[in-house]
Amino acid sequence: MEPRNNTRLLEFVLLGFSQDPDLQPVLCGLFLSMYLITVVGNLLIILAIILDANLHTPMYFFLSNLSFVDICLTSTIVPKMLVNIQTKRKTITYADCITQMYFFLLFVELDSFLLAVMAYDRYVAICHPLHYTSIMNRRLCGFLVLVSWIVSVLHALLQSMMVLRLSFCKDLEIPHFFCELNQLAQLACSDTFLNDVVMYFALVLLATVALSGILYSYSKIVSSIRAISTARGKYKAFSTCASHLCLVLLFYCTGLSVYLSSAASHSSQASATASVMYTVITPMLNPFIYSLRNQDVKRALKRILVGKL
Repeated sequence: MEPRNNTRLLEFVLLGFSQDPDLQPVLCGLFLSMYLITVVGNLLIILAIILDANLHTPMYFFLSNLSFVDICLTSTIVPKMLVNIQTKRKTITYADCITQMYFFLLFVELDSFLLAVMAYDRYVAICHPLHYTSIMNRRLCGFLVLVSWIVSVLHALLQSMMVLRLSFCKDLEIPHFFCELNQLAQLACSDTFLNDVVMYFALVLLATVALSGILYSYSKIVSSIRAISTARGKYKAFSTCASHLCLVLLFYCTGLSVYLSSAASHSSQASATASVMYTVITPMLNPFIYSLRNQDVKRALKRILVGKL
């Protein structure tokens, strides 16, 4: 099969979850509902943090950034999928596919780094409470978010440029609901050895850095909590990081399930189904986790909603 070098004419086919026409309206309604809940929920979190002066702290500053990234992540994937279901056309152009892949990598990486930054914030708050305000000042908070953006942008750009060097053949069916990096590499007719090396090395390196930061922070947090003498003091200290810990477990467990499921079953369909967890469901649940477990956020949201009514 000869490679096709005129990439401007290429179109990929996103196979999605099911070819059953009777199931398409159900999928469309389900994903539209989850998308709207994700956008509205995260926008309310951002609005509450902006309007409530009590939430102008480093923890909520990072949370507002995480909510914004979650909106962008789902908006990168779900609208195109909904359009394809409604129009019954599963195609996506080469340029749109590369663009979607770029922004997906960008926002997933940002999610990972922001969770690590939030873990560091909780570590300082619990382990060094007397120096919290001096350590977690505005300059450091802005610097941590800026570095997260810069590293994520460069990583997504590197991976996208590596895909641009590949040539593709006529069989351009992607057994996924979005343009996923690994699936694109598997469709290439040209040699992908260098792509595979860069892809796995960069992903493992960055994921390891973020996860190591989270594990180190929580190891110190656990040590500090164990040193507290009273049960009430332990509960109070743990409650300050419980919401964030839920987000970390949800994000990494669902993300890890994608690779474990695809490796165990060697099924792209299984990988696509597992990907829904951290690309759609996790961003949808984040606002609920923080609003249900955090009294400050609940009060701020109540004031906003009552004021609107």
